[in-house]
Amino acid sequence: MSGKDELLEDYDSENTKEVNLDFKFLVAVYMFIFVGLLVLLPKVYIKNQIYYISRDISKLYGEYSMLKEENRHLKQNVESMRFKNQILDTIFIE
Repeated sequence: MSGKDELLEDYDSENTKEVNLDFKFLVAVYMFIFVGLLVLLPKVYIKNQIYYISRDISKLYGEYSMLKEENRHLKQNVESMRFKNQILDTIFIE
């Protein structure tokens, strides 16, 4: 046998120990994942709720602007009708 073969046999015999995950390590990993989910899931839920609420607010604001413009237009029509009515009343009175 050569020197290389002896070194390889010594190396193989030292590193053949199986390393298994122990129960404590697995519990720690599962706890870490669980805590991560506890922190991240509410954050995602809250961000989704904020998005949907802001979308509803935007829709309502668009409707508000449209109704405000319609109200302005109706006020102009009412003012125009009042003016015509007052002029017609004065014409017929004289």
